[in-house]
Amino acid sequence: MTDIKEIKLPDIGDFDAVDVIEILVKPGDKIKKEDPIIALESDKATMEIPSPEEGIVKEVKVHVGDKVSEGDLVLLLEKTNPSDQRGKPQQPSADEEFAGNRKETDSTGPVEISLPDIGDFENVDVIEVHVKPGDHIDIDDPLITLESDKASMEIPSPEAGIVSEVKVNVGDKIAQGNVIITLEKTGIEETTKTSTETAKKQEEAIPPLELTQPLPEPVIPKRSEKVRGSRSSRVLASPAVRKLARELGVDLGLVKGHGPRGRILKEDVKAYTKSILEGTASKPGLALPEIPPIDFSRFGPTKLQPLTRIKQLTGQHMQHAWLTVPQVTQFEEADITDLEEFRQSRKTEAKAKGTNLTLLPFLIKAVVVALKEYPEFNSSLTTEGDALVLKNYYHIGIAVNTDNGLVVPVIKDADQKGVFDLALEITELSEKARQGILKPDEMKGGCFTITSLGSIAGTGFTPIVNTPEVAIMGVSKSSIKPVYENETIIPRLILPFSISYDHRVIDGVAAARFAGFIKEILSDIREILL
Repeated sequence: MTDIKEIKLPDIGDFDAVDVIEILVKPGDKIKKEDPIIALESDKATMEIPSPEEGIVKEVKVHVGDKVSEGDLVLLLEKTNPSDQRGKPQQPSADEEFAGNRKETDSTGPVEISLPDIGDFENVDVIEVHVKPGDHIDIDDPLITLESDKASMEIPSPEAGIVSEVKVNVGDKIAQGNVIITLEKTGIEETTKTSTETAKKQEEAIPPLELTQPLPEPVIPKRSEKVRGSRSSRVLASPAVRKLARELGVDLGLVKGHGPRGRILKEDVKAYTKSILEGTASKPGLALPEIPPIDFSRFGPTKLQPLTRIKQLTGQHMQHAWLTVPQVTQFEEADITDLEEFRQSRKTEAKAKGTNLTLLPFLIKAVVVALKEYPEFNSSLTTEGDALVLKNYYHIGIAVNTDNGLVVPVIKDADQKGVFDLALEITELSEKARQGILKPDEMKGGCFTITSLGSIAGTGFTPIVNTPEVAIMGVSKSSIKPVYENETIIPRLILPFSISYDHRVIDGVAAARFAGFIKEILSDIREILL
């Protein structure tokens, strides 16, 4: 037999007309006594209101945004006669099913830890597994690392215990609900007993401490010194939202709330998680102001042309490089008259070898010589920014324009190849780039990039450093210019080029010397051939 019970707001102190910020149950949910049903927020605090009864939610009488006071009807609860439940399995409440519920820690037994909701993502790559059978883990310890096309994120454990079995491997693709590990949970009494015995043994093993010097005075911050606290603790979010954030390993201080007064909702946490996997989440201090949407059709006819995947990825990489690297550009000109004469004399031989001898192979050879002379240009800054990784190999990237966007195939070990070998490889890689069949390995490992507009036009430009490289060469169109030499003016073929560089690694003097060295090499063909 059942009866309907009205659940009203209890006495919550000297508060009246308090905002309902979250509804934690829905019709049909089976709840137990003390399970949270709604979350309220006053001007100073957030609180969850527990159910005083056990039963099945029949109807919820309040909505998010309502203001409630003591005695207001919150929900209708269908109470079940205990005699009707004899022999029936007890269904866990929604809160008990939540991965972070502490009531489950009172018992022992295996628990399956599944992948939580990480947004609209399926078949996300597992790139690292942090645990193995037999490991003892605590709540929030990382279990696995996932990677989408643009970013990676760690999935923390919502429970503590001993890992029984790991259900995923590196390289697997998983989605929400897939089991990650099986965890053997330890009861509270057993854990407490073990902890007490361990602490006692450790205490007996430690010899008495003899002070030979007085203890230092404790450091007390001055009133003028601000003690920095957790950003997460200062945001507006209900306990249920904080639980979800802990489950997903999300710092609420980085999440933008869309609730009343900027309150963070569950949807905001899930959207932020999705943005991490999409690689669109901004780091503190790097976020750009939001651009308000503009309806351009108000001014005339328009047509929407989606960007290709390559252009989107290239744009994101370039924006990141521009925001994170302090870039400076050094301009220079090289007299390539003799080099061009030599190139023209070898075009027939190159054609017989099945390739076209352009200026680019000579530029690559010149750059390799310069990188050996100035090794800091053949380096990358460590993630911590406190050291350089100097490379003893010479892989040169060449920017190739395609119908889908700009790509940069890499010529490996360019120092070990002659100009004809380089010309052949440039032709092959450029053709594969235009056909869209470049392999990922053919676009990785670059030390230095050359981007050329020489076949088009222009007298100079400032290319963006292709991070994690520290410099890039931009080549413009050569032209005949008058040069004063030996008290006479003669026509010479002049090549304008530029070197953009990471100012954290390279200073202006080094950049000027590097560019000047390349100028000398290009002006004297013998330097390249040697």
